[in-house]
Amino acid sequence: MADNLSQPFEKSAMTEEEKRKTNKEIRRQIIVFALMIFLTIIAFLAVSADIIPRTFAVPFILILAVIQLALQLLFFMHLKDKDHGWATAFMVSGIFVTMPTIAALMLLLGVVKY
Repeated sequence: MADNLSQPFEKSAMTEEEKRKTNKEIRRQIIVFALMIFLTIIAFLAVSADIIPRTFAVPFILILAVIQLALQLLFFMHLKDKDHGWATAFMVSGIFVTMPTIAALMLLLGVVKY
């Protein structure tokens, strides 16, 4: 019974279409991961080499961060897929709780003077 464990399987349990979809998804995730690394390198180099003006540095980094957040949510948290309504609802409700909390803490700590 255990004699054939070292031999590869003749046939996978996945169909050819499932294998193609899986390979396509893996390829897409690798590309998105490389893009996120590239965006991180751009942000680091732009600030460290003084390529962009200091007044635009923070908005530039925040723009790149929002792009990376969207890519991570869509591709690595699988929010682009169907049947992820609960995950999306919790993410959106978390954003609606987090943003006022951060704003209130910034006002309390004196980061934003009004």
